[in-house]
Amino acid sequence: MPPLYIVEQGAILRKKGERLIVIRDGDVIVEAPLPKVDQVIVMGNVQVTTQVISALLASHIDLVFLTAGGRYKGRLMGATPGLVRLRQRQYEAAQDQDFALALARNFLLGKLSNQRVLVQRRARLQPSAAHTKAQEELGELLSKLERCGSLDELRGTEGRAAAVYYGAFQEMLRGELPFNGRSYYPPTDPVNALLSFGYTLLLGDMVSAVETVGLDPYLGFLHHAEDGRPSLALDLMEEFRPVIVDSVVIDAVNHRRLTPAHFSEGDGGGPRLSDEGKRRFLEYYARRMESRVLHGPSGQQTTYRRCLQLQARQVARCILSRQADYRPFSLR
Repeated sequence: MPPLYIVEQGAILRKKGERLIVIRDGDVIVEAPLPKVDQVIVMGNVQVTTQVISALLASHIDLVFLTAGGRYKGRLMGATPGLVRLRQRQYEAAQDQDFALALARNFLLGKLSNQRVLVQRRARLQPSAAHTKAQEELGELLSKLERCGSLDELRGTEGRAAAVYYGAFQEMLRGELPFNGRSYYPPTDPVNALLSFGYTLLLGDMVSAVETVGLDPYLGFLHHAEDGRPSLALDLMEEFRPVIVDSVVIDAVNHRRLTPAHFSEGDGGGPRLSDEGKRRFLEYYARRMESRVLHGPSGQQTTYRRCLQLQARQVARCILSRQADYRPFSLR
C-alpha cells in the first residue's frame, strides 16, 4: 500500500496489536495494518509512541519526519544491508572524474528529455508560442549536454534549461493558483509551495530507494557532497521531477483540487498549505507513485515507486562495473 501520511497537527500515532492507529482529540481518524505499511511520514506536531518506533524498526519500515510546511527533517530506519564492497566502490567511483561526468550527464539527459516531453504533451492540449519555443530550446540544450566537458558546464546548462522550462510552466496551468517563476525558500506563491512540497516527498522516497539498494545516499556524482545533503538521491530524482511532481502539480491545479482557499500566509511570509490541502496533494502524489508505467528498453510494466528502486539498482551496477552506461528513465 502507499505510505501512511499523517498531517493532522496534534495527532498521536499508536500501535494496537498489528495495527497502526492515528488518534486526535480522543478520536481514531486513521487505521492501517502494520504488515501492509511500507513507510510512515509524519508532518509537524505529531507524536509517535516508542512502541510504534520499535515496531517500525523491527519491520524495516522507514519513519520520515517533515516540518508542518513540508521540509525534510530526518528519518528513522532499521539496519541497512551490509554491502560494504558496493559502498567502497561508490567512494572510489566518485573520485573518477570521467566516470562521474558521464553519470552526471546521463542524469541530466533524462531530466531535460522528460521536461521536453512534458512540454510537448501540454503543447498538444494547449498550443502556444511559449511551448513551441521551449521545445526548441530544450532540444538545443539536450544537444549541448552531450558536449559539456566538466561538471560545471553540465550544471550551467541545467540552469539554463530550468529557466526555459519554468518559463513555459505557467502556460501549462489553468487553475486559480498563481505562478511567478520558480522560487525556493520561502516559496513566493502557491504553485512554488506545491512544487517544493512535492520535491521533498520525492526526495524522501528516493533516499529510501537508494538505501534499500545499499548505496550511500549522501555521496553523489552531479550534486556537490555536503554534510547532511543526500547528493546521490538528489542526482537520481532529477529525471523524475517532471514526470512525477510537476505532473501532479499541473493535474491538481488544473482540476481545481487545490485552490487559494487551501493556502494561508506562513510564518516566513510565503504561502502555507492547509491540512486539507496537504491531504489532497498527497492523494494525487500517492496515486501517481502507484500508477503503472513502462520501464526500460524491454518495456516492463511497473509502478513509478518501483522505478525509483530500479534506477538506483542500475547505478549500483554501473558503479560495480565502472561503466557509466546508465539509462535514465524516460517518458514515452
